[in-house]
Amino acid sequence: MSQGRGRGPWMRGGPWMRGGPPWAGPSGKRPPWWPEGEPWPPPRPPWMRHRGRFVRRLALMLTGVFILVAGMITVGVWLAAAALGVVQVAGPVRLIAVAALVLAAGGVVIGTRGLRRFAAPVGDLVEGATRIQSGDYGFRVVERGPPELRSVAHAFNAMSERLQATENQRRSFLADVTHELRTPLAIIRGQAEGISDGLYPGDAPHLTPILEAAHTMERLVDDLRTLALSETGSLNLALERIDVAALVVESLASFRPQAEARQIVLRQEMLGDLPSALADPVRIRSVLGNLLANAIAHTPAGGSVQVRAQRSGDYLTVTVSDSGEGIPADLLPSIFERFVRGPGSNGSGLGLAIARDLVQVHGGAITAESQPGAGTTIRFTLPLEPLEQPH
Repeated sequence: MSQGRGRGPWMRGGPWMRGGPPWAGPSGKRPPWWPEGEPWPPPRPPWMRHRGRFVRRLALMLTGVFILVAGMITVGVWLAAAALGVVQVAGPVRLIAVAALVLAAGGVVIGTRGLRRFAAPVGDLVEGATRIQSGDYGFRVVERGPPELRSVAHAFNAMSERLQATENQRRSFLADVTHELRTPLAIIRGQAEGISDGLYPGDAPHLTPILEAAHTMERLVDDLRTLALSETGSLNLALERIDVAALVVESLASFRPQAEARQIVLRQEMLGDLPSALADPVRIRSVLGNLLANAIAHTPAGGSVQVRAQRSGDYLTVTVSDSGEGIPADLLPSIFERFVRGPGSNGSGLGLAIARDLVQVHGGAITAESQPGAGTTIRFTLPLEPLEQPH
């Protein structure tokens, strides 16, 4: 890349000193796709701190070797001329010249070994770059040589690990999407072929499975689109001041028939005088609806689901708690990842991943607590202060 040959304007003075790298946007805010647990803004890599010193040392070494080689050639020519009688040189001076020539040769040998000390790690990095370019993300370079090159090798290996993890996630994602699409497609094809061959009549009972499978695929495509937009930072929000208490009441009302059919009690609790939150009402209604649907689906008859809203400093906190079966301890840390589903779940495994992305793009956070057999509590926050539209 051409940028590798010089310092772009964002690097002069350090990108982290003026809001972050260029892909962070003019505001320098944390991108939605930035990995959780990684510090933001990212710390300045060690190799950048050592870069100037490394270049100076390498230039000084090359200059020294050049001067020594030039001196050896000059002294060698002068001694050859003295031996042929072209010039008259006294014996002591000749001995001094020979000694200088021997010392210069030693200096060249030492300098060559020093260059080799630099050359071997650089060769490893060149080989590594070639392997990565060919798709071998499992290749790691040996961290050796001067501190500067060891820092570069360490950064290179960290990059390789990240690329390998991303590639594994990509393959897993494609496999999961293929699996999720195969079931509704099989239903549509089976029913349609049965009707076409005259095995089934073209009536409502036999067309209903086709319509339900088509709706399933439509929801899956919409979910994938939302995930793609949120991960690339392209998810636009229609931000406005919303009454969270009213939104909770509306959401509970829409799920009440479903809950009553399963003999589940829905409760709400508004703690204190709730201020309005700055959010996209459609997106937040989607988040709350997803949490309520999961809570109802995993709560047995006779259980309850409660939604609580309260102010927590500069945020509004919304909590959805159920008295259901709970989440297994080994599954709890990954429930907000894509295509992660609990035992007996019939969903696509995208709902909580989308809820997490939507909450985070609002500037909030979402967490889950659960004990097997004792229910689950999922809590998310929304900012009260103005939030700049993400880029």
